[in-house]
Amino acid sequence: MHFLDSFYQGAEAAVSSNQRFRRTFGPAGGSKLERGAGMANVSYEKRNRIGYITLNRPEALNALDDGLNDELWDVWRDFNDDLSLDVAILTGAGKAFCSGADLKTFIPKWEKANMLDVRKNIPRGIGGGITRGQHRITKPIIAAVNGHAIGGGFELALACDIRIASDKAKFGVFEVRYGLHQGDGGIVRLVAIAGLATALELTLTGREVTAEEAYRLRLVTEVVPHAHLMTTAEKYAAMILRNSQQAIRSAKETIHDVVGRTLDDALRLETINAYSSLGDFSEARERLAQFYSKTKPAKEA
Repeated sequence: MHFLDSFYQGAEAAVSSNQRFRRTFGPAGGSKLERGAGMANVSYEKRNRIGYITLNRPEALNALDDGLNDELWDVWRDFNDDLSLDVAILTGAGKAFCSGADLKTFIPKWEKANMLDVRKNIPRGIGGGITRGQHRITKPIIAAVNGHAIGGGFELALACDIRIASDKAKFGVFEVRYGLHQGDGGIVRLVAIAGLATALELTLTGREVTAEEAYRLRLVTEVVPHAHLMTTAEKYAAMILRNSQQAIRSAKETIHDVVGRTLDDALRLETINAYSSLGDFSEARERLAQFYSKTKPAKEA
């Protein structure tokens, strides 16, 4: 890509991002879903600027069938649009985070598919599109991995920005055991997060990975006792909420956008996004004033 193309795309992204950020600081509104109303497969609650999203098919180990994927699509769209929400925490009901695609419905669907069906599938990945399709949401998403995150469930966890694991969590590229491999961002994100060697080893072996090993492989940020999982996820959410939401959303967007670019293009894009994210400087001015008032010497305060 030529630098000018990159420059204009970055500038356009910065402008649209700034418009989104400005809307964030308006009055809460725009939300259509409340507490998972009318949803059989997802629990969705909103408290203190956090969207709590729970996969709720415990009898199927929270396997992703069409019903769960469709409900998650609506939830992610609502989370993105709801001006009262700034962070999401994703977890699973029961003993699993997510056991991947529901093989009872997933395999027959693709067994009868044609090449055009493959193309039609591109805009809408599993997990309600957070793996592909709604992956550009700039609000932070935390995975609280409470149990098995295998196959497509591993891909779903990797699509989140921060992963906190219970000591009971397990991970694995189990797709290769059943005649296929990752197709919803699992390879792309595994390479980006853990590196080529780890991505190859885990994918080629299809072996199970414990929470402690996942931490050593940099797949998760922290491993905690199972009883402390949600409080730890909320701790990370609280740290995010203390920051400028305008700044962190621009930063998340920029981090994703610089991947794969040349050094010069990446540096230019970072500069454009960083300085334009200040907007009219009103929030930065207010935050700096608060900072200076706390750091004045006692005789000046």
